[in-house]
Amino acid sequence: MFGNDRNQLRQYYIDVWQKAQNNQPLEPLEKIIADVVNQHPEYQSILTDQDKALGKEYLPESGESNPFMHMGMHIAIHEQLNSNRPVGIRDIYQKLNAKTGDTHETEHQMIECLAEMMWQAQRQGVAPDETLYLTRLKQLKKRK
Repeated sequence: MFGNDRNQLRQYYIDVWQKAQNNQPLEPLEKIIADVVNQHPEYQSILTDQDKALGKEYLPESGESNPFMHMGMHIAIHEQLNSNRPVGIRDIYQKLNAKTGDTHETEHQMIECLAEMMWQAQRQGVAPDETLYLTRLKQLKKRK
């Protein structure tokens, strides 16, 4: 959507959140972003401080998680569900959600699998393996 321009992407989140707070009409992707931000009140203050949002480095070695990456993973899950790509993900989501009873928790579990798949693909220098991803998601349903 924004290539490699981190600040342009972060600015988009800021703009969408501001539009949502002002009850302005939102495009479909903006609605998804606003919903994700609504589910994460701990990130809302970041989106109201443009300088902080654009300039902040989130370093895992400092014990920090990147809120933009986290929200982006939620958005990726939403996009996968909307398109049912990889094929079958929507059914897996519905079954997992029936088990957890919490859409946000369901998404968080799915994000773990998505992050693992992306990390493996990057590490191996290959395209993400959708079959392996679906297998991992199906295993979530078996957890207690």
